[in-house]
Amino acid sequence: MKRRAVLLLAGLAAVAAAIVLFTFPANEDAEFPGYMEADLVLVGSEQGGRVLALSVEEGTAVKQGDPVFTLESSEQEASVAAAKARVAEAEARLADAKAELQRPDEIHVLEAALAQAQAMLQVSTNNLERAQALFDKGWTTKAQLDDAIAQHDRNEAAVAEAEKRIVAAKLPGRSDMIDAAAANAEAAQHALNEAQKNLGKRQVFAPADGTVEEVYFRPGEVVNTGQSVIALLPPRNLKVRFFVAEPERATLAVDQRIAISCDGCPPDLHAKINFIAREAEFTPPVIFSREERQKLVYLVEARPEGPAAKLTAGQPVTVTLGPGEQMVRR
Repeated sequence: MKRRAVLLLAGLAAVAAAIVLFTFPANEDAEFPGYMEADLVLVGSEQGGRVLALSVEEGTAVKQGDPVFTLESSEQEASVAAAKARVAEAEARLADAKAELQRPDEIHVLEAALAQAQAMLQVSTNNLERAQALFDKGWTTKAQLDDAIAQHDRNEAAVAEAEKRIVAAKLPGRSDMIDAAAANAEAAQHALNEAQKNLGKRQVFAPADGTVEEVYFRPGEVVNTGQSVIALLPPRNLKVRFFVAEPERATLAVDQRIAISCDGCPPDLHAKINFIAREAEFTPPVIFSREERQKLVYLVEARPEGPAAKLTAGQPVTVTLGPGEQMVRR
């Protein structure tokens, strides 16, 4: 019985030791191996084509709005030129529809004809007055008076016709013709705007501040629509990834600050936890640790603060959950 009791106590002690071994980190400072990972921004063009020029190289630091690459654009330039010609034509048609039906020189001719008709009317009016006076005195016949009246009426009608010709010559086109010309001019302008927009897309600019991590295509190579030409790493897209067991996971919280260190890194580097996995996963086959301490672990991610942004993707680091670290709540 005593031997069984001793064996039972020894077994319990072994189980307790195993539990301690598999559920706690290797040192009092709660250090965890981790590595840096980057969320790269893949920069491409909304259009496909041949790369004409590359403004950056791997390692180049860019600001938001800086040019990064340009696609060959002779076809788009020709489309813009054609669209401009259509706009000019449409605007000319609209101006013609709004203008007077006759040119100014033609109207001057009509006005001269009116002046001549008015002069002839004045002569016929004078002749009619004399003929009427002579007829009243009996010195002329009724036929002569009728001829004078007819000539006066013809000249009066000629003046009226000349005046109407001038009024008609000064009228603009019909309203429906003007509306159609205006719609055509507007459509031509929209087509020009679209052509200029497509031409502008041939030059691509950096969507954010960052560093060029990789160049996928060089001048002379052809890319498809949406295909990435460069990979950009904004500083805030760098993160620390490490794995913890269930006991440590329970002590972590989003926005908690952690300390990170690495070979050649500046001192006093910190990061803020922004993600804690809810589901466990098996220990990765390759992990930056000297020994495998637990089979099931939880992924934790944190964003570096301050100078830690100068770390590089893939760099191994050590995460420390020291007793002095505080949780920073939003």
